[in-house]
Amino acid sequence: MGTVTAVSIPTSGVTLAADLAVVDQAAGVVLFAHGSGSSRHSPRNQMVARRLQGVGLSTVLVDLLTAEEERAEERGALRRFDIALLAGRLAGIIDWLGTQRETTNQPIGLFGASTGAAAALVATAQRPGPVRAVVSRGGRPDLAGDALTLVRAPTLLIVGERDSVVLRLNEQAAAQLTGPGELRVVPRATHLFAEPGALEQVAGWAAEWFARHLAGEDLTMDGYLPEPGEPDGPS
Repeated sequence: MGTVTAVSIPTSGVTLAADLAVVDQAAGVVLFAHGSGSSRHSPRNQMVARRLQGVGLSTVLVDLLTAEEERAEERGALRRFDIALLAGRLAGIIDWLGTQRETTNQPIGLFGASTGAAAALVATAQRPGPVRAVVSRGGRPDLAGDALTLVRAPTLLIVGERDSVVLRLNEQAAAQLTGPGELRVVPRATHLFAEPGALEQVAGWAAEWFARHLAGEDLTMDGYLPEPGEPDGPS
């Protein structure tokens, strides 16, 4: 696993709190964009981040709003739904990663959840050079608007089978992607992937996708990806 360091990242005129986990000889770094009402402490994203670190990828979990903005959210500011604002901050963090000794010149992946997936896709369209792959977990790619057609990085959309409205939106978004893309559905899973084995399936697919497109490795052999409810990882 990577060594986690609390860092402050300047972007778009604000400074955001983040946890940077650096893996020795990392093949790339994955930046997480959480959904509305969440933060860098999201247990689901932390679980996925640990899985990615296990396959040799550094990770960045970041709060996309400042502490003051979070307090304003409680008064109804709703900046967490401002996709353009969040995407601009992600783009700034991507630029910042390019200046850091531990992550410079490394390919970048974006992992977005819920509304964070829309921001991740917009940021990918804005930074087509460094961003090499995207994974959306229960995302709202429809909120990316016209930027969706500008995404060239390989994009994996993961949705729960029982998350019917979001599944339909992802099916429509998958048809709009002009770059390499794939939609995968986790059987019996709902929006938060709380069902036994569901989040493990998400993490496995994300690890395989990023390892393939950032590190050029194929992790799909030898039962690497478990089915929901099955043991996680090789025996």
